[in-house]
Amino acid sequence: MAQEKTIEQKPRAMKPMRGRGMPVPKGAIKKGTFGRLLKMLFKHYKWRMIIVFICIILNSLGSLVSSVFMQSLIDEVITPGIKLGLGEVAGKLVGMVIGMACAYGIVIVAGFFWHRIMATVTQGMLYQLRKEMFAKMQTLPIKYFDTHAHGEIMSTYTNDTDTARQLIGQSLPSLFSNGLTLLVSVALMLYYSLWLTLVVVVCTFAMTLVVKFIGGNSAKYMVSQQHSLAAEEGFVEEMMKGQKVVKVFTHEERAKEDFDKYNDKLFHDSERAHVFGNILGPILGNIGNFTYVLLAIVGGLLFMLGTPNIGFISIKTGIESISIGAIIAFLGMSRNFTMVVNQMSQQISMIAMGMAGASRVFTLMDEESEKDEGYVTLVNAKYENGELKETDERTGLWAWKHYHKADGTTTYTQLRGELVMDMVDFGYTPEKQVLSDITLYAKPGQKIAFVGATGAGKTTITNLINRFYDIADGKIRYDGININKIRKSDLRRSLGIVLQDTNLFTGTVMDNIRYGRLDATDEECIEAAKLANADDFICRLPDGYNTMLTNNGANLSQGQRQLLSIARAAVADAPAMILDEATSSIDTRTEALVNDGMDKLMHGRTVFVIAHRLSTVRNADAIMVLDHGRIIERGTHEQLIEQKGTYYQLYTGAFELD
Repeated sequence: MAQEKTIEQKPRAMKPMRGRGMPVPKGAIKKGTFGRLLKMLFKHYKWRMIIVFICIILNSLGSLVSSVFMQSLIDEVITPGIKLGLGEVAGKLVGMVIGMACAYGIVIVAGFFWHRIMATVTQGMLYQLRKEMFAKMQTLPIKYFDTHAHGEIMSTYTNDTDTARQLIGQSLPSLFSNGLTLLVSVALMLYYSLWLTLVVVVCTFAMTLVVKFIGGNSAKYMVSQQHSLAAEEGFVEEMMKGQKVVKVFTHEERAKEDFDKYNDKLFHDSERAHVFGNILGPILGNIGNFTYVLLAIVGGLLFMLGTPNIGFISIKTGIESISIGAIIAFLGMSRNFTMVVNQMSQQISMIAMGMAGASRVFTLMDEESEKDEGYVTLVNAKYENGELKETDERTGLWAWKHYHKADGTTTYTQLRGELVMDMVDFGYTPEKQVLSDITLYAKPGQKIAFVGATGAGKTTITNLINRFYDIADGKIRYDGININKIRKSDLRRSLGIVLQDTNLFTGTVMDNIRYGRLDATDEECIEAAKLANADDFICRLPDGYNTMLTNNGANLSQGQRQLLSIARAAVADAPAMILDEATSSIDTRTEALVNDGMDKLMHGRTVFVIAHRLSTVRNADAIMVLDHGRIIERGTHEQLIEQKGTYYQLYTGAFELD
């Protein structure tokens, strides 16, 4: 029996699993969030917002008409009593009613336009936020998605944008309306009586202290609630994707325990936020009631004692007691004043939550985009008189268009698929190096296989080839060109990829194949499916190529999904290929179809294969054996077998890498 030998693995530090009582990340509200939101609002809806603010002004002024009306009614009609004739009383009443009707008519119209316009503005802002977020997300590097839970990112699109909607559509207009109402109320109260206004100021100071303590705590926990909610959704999304693993290892109870930790944290933050928020209203309401009673007592004393009344607009001479009508009007205004203060205090937690949501949205939008300083582009080409020329038509011949800044000339280099990695070092973090001194040469049309235990660095090398990550040291040249000079989108367009984990999108089978090249015709997609040996099973689907796929193609088998993935790569017709062998979890018959499809796809192309089954790479032109980020053996299958080293031990001992 052949001796079995495995590649020695250095002990790796275990990463803490999500859900083990890990602290929820806390983040302060991003500086300048409110100003940025306003700037964005006025950028897209300037004139609509101006109309809204005019309507709010009219609405706020109209809300105080009733108090003025009561003062006039009492002092000019009720108090004079029988001294006025019936006709004079009727005339005054009719005039007041008409005035009131006009005022409230304006309030109703202004309120209608205010809320109607804000409904459009709010939804429009959500549209803009989501649009800009998604556009930004397309520019982010792969590292961002590797280091952020997908559920938390989704929470930004749902919960955080919803809180931003409430801030824009409800809290912001309400804040402006209530603030304006307060200013007008204070001006009117000062006009009627300075002394009664001082009573209101003292009571308002008490309200402010309550709001600062209780409202501040409510706002703090509202912000924490947003982060707790995002963390919980991230965990739920993770569990949904890994549900098969959870059930296979019967970890249902442990998963529930982990979820409870996130849920407990969310409950704690939400409970505190709403406890503080709910008790704030009743406390302020009772302070308002106390203010109302105190004003009635002080107003009655001023009326009886004839205390001088100093008006804000004019200083009256002599001794004059405050009128009954003024007291009644003042009581109405004070009631309105305390109600507005209460409303504003209730908005504090909503504003804090909205600001936290908007802050998280802007944080995503401010993430650093993937840098691309490349200027060498990939173009269609053809030979004219023995010289390579650029063309607009698709010829099947590709060339690198290289503009030389030094002399202003442009050269064209045929894309052949030659790749050189020279002394390459790389680490996902500066503290931990993953690859060291990687040197390899891939000639056009060669099949290069990477073999090694899990964590040896096989996938990392392919991530460097298509520049999902950039190297720390060394050089990578593609057709003699430093890949840092090649525009990333063109570099990736030259590389077809078939991954072990297939991603299919919601749409028809034809749509998923065409994803490889959006301008491909139906005929080209069908030809690609035939090349990938997928046409047979597609034609047996209920609607053939028009069959709808959902949930990552859950209605297809693993093998069928892989065949579609190969067809998608085939229609892209890329000159070079990266294959993460996809046959480890499918049956033997389907494996033969997949291998045949991949062999057709690889024909004439430079191919990099991540090998999980050593038996599938026997025909590779070069096999690289990796161990802890270093190439320890290289050569053809026959050469490595003759060496009787690590590859020999793996091939003869296990036939598979685990």
